[in-house]
Amino acid sequence: MPEPLRASEVENKKDPSVTKQYDDKTPKAEQIQDLYNIVDKLKTCLLVTQRENVGPVGRSMAVAKRNGPDFYFLANVNSRKFDDIRHSDNVAITFQDSSTQNWVSIAGKATKASNADPRIKEYYSKGTSAWFGDLGDGTHNGGPEDPRMALIEVKPWYITYWKSTVTSLGLVKEVVGGAMTGQVANTGDTRELMQSDIEKMRETTQ
Repeated sequence: MPEPLRASEVENKKDPSVTKQYDDKTPKAEQIQDLYNIVDKLKTCLLVTQRENVGPVGRSMAVAKRNGPDFYFLANVNSRKFDDIRHSDNVAITFQDSSTQNWVSIAGKATKASNADPRIKEYYSKGTSAWFGDLGDGTHNGGPEDPRMALIEVKPWYITYWKSTVTSLGLVKEVVGGAMTGQVANTGDTRELMQSDIEKMRETTQ
């Protein structure tokens, strides 16, 4: 149900729309599993790099592999994203589920690997070739051994996400109820995973 807004909360900078949305009660193991459930369902995200003299630049990317908290992407080495990563290895990944409004925001460090990396063959799927094309020379064919095929690995140091706690109908009721009554809609929880949490996530996947 929507929560009333009190003057004391605003004066103390503890608006329920800001402070009460953060979930510090759910066990970390459950928070981590909920994160995995959200991103594994979506499979496609925005990878945001830092472009020199421009700033943040995002593009849609299919996740080739998730290993614990770390994400891997197959990409064309001739694309500008590799220039961006050479300029700055600080990147962001975002996921958005339009059916639930769940979202994930990840900050991390990107590293790139050439076609010689054996993980490319492991993470490759036939659908990847659609984004590379086939030159017909037996080499540049969009396959895992295509020299254009490179790997981007993103290791997060901070993850935050929001998980809906209501149904689609409940979301509408909360928003409409809050707007009509002046109370604050209560639709979900925001969670944070810090670097120490992420390191533990890596340990459990090794």
